[in-house]
Parts: sequence; C-alpha cells; structure tokens
Amino acid sequence: MIWAGIDAGKTHHHCVAIDESGHRLPSQRVANDEPELLELLTDVLALGDDVTWGIDLADGGAALAITILFHRDQPVHYICGRAIHRASESYRGEGKTDAKDAAVIADQTRIRRDLHPLCTSDETVTDLKILTGRRTELVADRTRTVNRLRAQLTGIFPGLERALDLTNTGPFMLLTGYQAPASLRRAGKNRLETWLRNRKVLRPDRLAETALEAAGRQHTSLPGEQLTAQMVLTLAREVMALNQQVAELDKAIEARFREHRDFEVITSMPGLGVILGAEFLAATGGDMSLFGTPDRLAGFGGVAPVPRDSGKISGNLRRPRRYNRRLQRVLYISALFSIRHCEESRRFYDRKRSEGKRHIQAVLALARRRVNVLWALLRDGRRYELAPPKALAA
Repeated sequence: MIWAGIDAGKTHHHCVAIDESGHRLPSQRVANDEPELLELLTDVLALGDDVTWGIDLADGGAALAITILFHRDQPVHYICGRAIHRASESYRGEGKTDAKDAAVIADQTRIRRDLHPLCTSDETVTDLKILTGRRTELVADRTRTVNRLRAQLTGIFPGLERALDLTNTGPFMLLTGYQAPASLRRAGKNRLETWLRNRKVLRPDRLAETALEAAGRQHTSLPGEQLTAQMVLTLAREVMALNQQVAELDKAIEARFREHRDFEVITSMPGLGVILGAEFLAATGGDMSLFGTPDRLAGFGGVAPVPRDSGKISGNLRRPRRYNRRLQRVLYISALFSIRHCEESRRFYDRKRSEGKRHIQAVLALARRRVNVLWALLRDGRRYELAPPKALAA
C-alpha cells in the first residue's frame, strides 16, 4: 500500500509518497494544472496497487487536484493545517518546508483512522456553497459600508445618525437626497414627506418627522460639511446597491435550495429558514452519514462541550477550539430564532436559565439538543412535528 500526501498551494503542490513502513519514496513539486496533476497521479499509481491520498485543503486551490482524484476513484482524506503543524513537532528537525509538510500529511494519513474522508457533493450543494459564500461576503461589505456611513454622518449631523434606524431601506433613501440639517429644514415636512412617498419609502410621514426633529436641534454648520455630505450620499447608494444584490442572491439561494431532497425536512425545523438551511447544507455537505452520529455532527459544529480533566480533577468541560465556524453560526442563530417562535425551545431555554446557565450557555445547550432532532429528521426523511410519531407496535 502507498500513502501520498499533498501540501496544496495556489500555483504549485508538493506531493510525497510513503510505503507501509513509512519509508519516504521520491517526492515532487507539480504545477496546479491538469497535465502535471495527471502525470503525478500516474507516477504515484505506478508505485503500488493501493494508494490513499491525504491533503490539507478541501477546496480553493486544491479543487482541481481533488476532482481529478475523484474522477479516478481515488480515496482522499482531509487533514487540517493546525493538525499538520502540531504533528510536525513530533518529527525530526525544526525546519518547515513543503516537502516536510507533504511527508507529514502522508504519514498522518497512514497512521490515523479518524480523518475526514472527502467525497463528491451533488451539484445543488456545490451551488449553495458558492451562493451562500458570496452572500456572506456581501453582508460583510454592507456592514462595513454602513459603519463608514455612520462615522461620516456623525461628523456633520450626529443627531440624525442617532435617530435613523439604518437597518431599514428608508433612511438610506433619505440620505441620498438630504444629508445636512439646513437642507432638511429648507425642504419642510410636506415636501420631504412627498419626496419620500414618491420613492416608495415605508411610513414616509414618520421618517420625515424624525429627520426634521433632528434638524431642528442643530443649526451649526460643521467644517467639511459639503464634502462629507457627498461621501454620505455615495455610501448610502452603495448600501442600497448591496441590499439589492443580497435580495437577488436570496432568491437564487431559495430557488436552488428547493431543488434539494431535504428542503422540506430542514425548513420544517423551527428557526431554520431558507438562508440558514442552505448554509447548513453548505457547511455539512448534506450527507449525514459522513459524521456517523449526531454527537460527531455537534462536535463538528462546535456546540458539544469537550472534557478537560487532569489528575484528580474531573468533570471539567470547556468549549471546543476546533470546529466549523460557519456551522456553529447556523446552529446558534437558528436556536435563537427558535426561542422566539417555538414554545418547546423557549421552555428548554428558560429551564437552562433557571439552572444558573448564562444566556450563551443556554442557547448552546439548546443548539446541541436541536442537533439530535435535526439528525433524526434527516435520517428518517420526515418533517418536524411537535408530537413525535408513535412507535409501531411489534
């Protein structure tokens, strides 16, 4: 048997193969292009009849190499970079090279039996990974842009910045026309309300009243007001454009998610809507059999505590350090939503709070319990119900 480790990179990969005794066979550095990767595959397969591959990336720059291996029915295991770094300390020498990392990956693949096997995901899950990833980027860009807008607006009109609720579209539409207190006072209530109504702003009378009240409290023109007002205008338009892109992505995510076989099952779970459900599929790959048990899924999602015992001290639990941040966010936020909309979740949360748990601890405990429920639903292919189905009589 042969074990091959690939230290993946953006432009080049380094591959080292070892045999059953751990003896290092010739290694080579190859370009991240299909002809070179096919040649590497041929060279490694010539070393033995049975080859197992290990790699330190699961996507990105390693996507081409992984796909080529899948097309040739080669088993591929993923080992994270942190595990490679820690394992390298137990090998001879303090130096770090791509060749050494590839050799460590190969040897760890040979020794360990708990590595996560990579497998081909269906087209729906792949598309959801791309769409939800792009949505996350746009939401982060929107948050940064809103923060910049707040900082600029505070510099010339702090009262309006405090009064506006920048989680809605209406205030941004207002800022595309009026940024300074003097311009708002000149417009007046009727004219401002009509201007907002023509642009289909929700509750224009209330927004106009809020803006004019803030303008009535400031009659001082601050230095750089005209230039800063132009920046506020530009940032407000950027936020509105980002909102439009996010809305279009949400429609694309829902349309693609509805094509998945588990759409009805996942969205039936309280707190798991279309977006969070799609992100759950993107984070897990949609195949629960890869995790084996709900405990492993909870550990992968960072909602299962891990023991920290030593000597006479036992029973200590702490939050894990190695987990999928994206999946933990889905599990945590869906648990928060379920507290608001599901009586069962609310009772469980209140019980944990009465036991002395802090808010975050109680939500994480609820998220852990919900993993078991979601696991059972996906295993049985049935929708969530408040009353579980009765067991069939023997």
